[in-house]
Amino acid sequence: MTGSDVSPSFRLVYVPGVMPDKWVRVWNERQPDVPLALTQVAAGAVAERLLGGDADAGLVRLPVDRTVFSAIPLYTEQTVVVVPKDHLVTAVDEVSPEDLADDIVLHPLDDVLDWDTLPGQPAVERPATTADAVELVAAGIGVLVVPLSLARLHHRKDLTHRPLKDAPASSVALSWPQDATTDQVEDFIGIVRGRTVNSTRGRKQPDESVAADRGGARRKPVPGKSAAGKSAGAKRTGKGGRGAPKGDRRGKPRRRS
Repeated sequence: MTGSDVSPSFRLVYVPGVMPDKWVRVWNERQPDVPLALTQVAAGAVAERLLGGDADAGLVRLPVDRTVFSAIPLYTEQTVVVVPKDHLVTAVDEVSPEDLADDIVLHPLDDVLDWDTLPGQPAVERPATTADAVELVAAGIGVLVVPLSLARLHHRKDLTHRPLKDAPASSVALSWPQDATTDQVEDFIGIVRGRTVNSTRGRKQPDESVAADRGGARRKPVPGKSAAGKSAGAKRTGKGGRGAPKGDRRGKPRRRS
């Protein structure tokens, strides 16, 4: 697909926890004639949607396959541990992995964090989804470590969360297939990067000679004269430009009697 292949709408997929509302609002203001079709998909399904041509771009969690996809990192989320409200760690403002040594730390199959070693004690089985893991936390089975946005997405009144230090973090990016960088993708890149509506970055710039002609032909400077049309060596002297330079008096001064 090339930059000239423009769809009647811009199709954007996003993963759970990501809130694209502010970018969608700007898109709708700037592109009222191009509807933005927004679809939430599981993190593991984004690549298939993009490569299959079902979406133009996606708000995804890194990493992505950089041999296939282009990606612009947007932000990195804080990692938190979700616990029941009566859990011991609620007494502190920040939790360390060592504080979870005696807890069962649930590890759902759709986990988006890249762990070397999961803290705490492993569960007998891995929950299928993050939503299932949250239900188990509420039932007192264990605790769950997730990006902050997922903790908020699955908020329950009987659960709370605390920041977890020294843990992997999840970064969110705008991604699209490398061979499908359309004008609409470029427009959305400008929005997520905060460019103004008048920014032309990413689009073909007008020829400088054409831009100059729009304002009328420029006059060529006359040799020996400055841009203001005056002689290059001229100096203003006296009133009206007449007379000798200051301090150069002609003739002898008259003596008063």
